[in-house]
Amino acid sequence: MSIRTISSREVYRNRWCSVREDVIERVNDATGEVTQGIYGVMDKAPGSIVIALERDGGEEFIWLVRQFRYTAQGTFFELPQGGWEGVEVDPEELAHGELREETGLRAERMTHLADQWIAYGAMRQVHHVFLAEGLSKGETDRDPEEADMTVHRVPLSEFEAMLLDGRVMDNCSAAAWGVYCAWRKKHPLQHSVR
Repeated sequence: MSIRTISSREVYRNRWCSVREDVIERVNDATGEVTQGIYGVMDKAPGSIVIALERDGGEEFIWLVRQFRYTAQGTFFELPQGGWEGVEVDPEELAHGELREETGLRAERMTHLADQWIAYGAMRQVHHVFLAEGLSKGETDRDPEEADMTVHRVPLSEFEAMLLDGRVMDNCSAAAWGVYCAWRKKHPLQHSVR
């Protein structure tokens, strides 16, 4: 199946995103049948998501934030993440910035693990997945929308339980954790949480 864009028009814009409606044409490669349809697409600037890990007394911990998410009408735990709207920025700089803004943490080492599309059935946004190590504490610098945000240092075993019991429902956090687990298997000697 191939899809061709016939036309595109922006139907909404704010400082965080834009929404467009694309008229498309699908061609069934096997039959040659052509059908028209529409796609509603939300465009957002790229973001970074950060897996901030440290080891203390032989136990590994991960840093999470907890905040109210309007669209889900609930408060959930998630990995530090976000984007800087309207600004061209290096993904690693963005990862350092989001970690600092949301948690107050600074990282000596930031390792790029992968890039992932977020909800690419309806949205066009890339998330850059980073591992942050060598952490030190500082002050947060949150946006006004993040005033209710709290920071939590959680044992890894607890975090994995949270992924299954509904305290972490953010698909980006779950996907980033899966990326990290796959990366860790391929790079066991490079992984040195402290």
